[in-house]
Amino acid sequence: MDKNKAKWSALSTKKERIRKNVEGTAQRPRLSVYRSEQHIYGQIIDDIKGHTLVAVSTISADVRALVKDLKPIEAAKVVGEALAVKAVAAGVTKVVFDRNGRQYGGRLQALADAARAKGLQF
Repeated sequence: MDKNKAKWSALSTKKERIRKNVEGTAQRPRLSVYRSEQHIYGQIIDDIKGHTLVAVSTISADVRALVKDLKPIEAAKVVGEALAVKAVAAGVTKVVFDRNGRQYGGRLQALADAARAKGLQF
């Protein structure tokens, strides 16, 4: 198995292990964060109904212009703030954080801290 396949296999295993314990409900939906090389995505999901309540990313129309010239960590902060503002407007204040198998740090931590600063509790 080559290096990339091994890396993705390990990440998939971690995601499955985390998802056994982390589930979003109507009272406390799941904040799922995915990051790629260039972009970061955040969704608030009610797993019981299977609905995405709020979604924001660096490619969203309302955020794209704001993050155009920013560094990745600064862009993650903008996405976290926008996600929290939309979530509070939708009536969601408490969430469960799902880091999708990634380590908590860098862009994930920046997004989480910005969301907490704007009113989300997790």
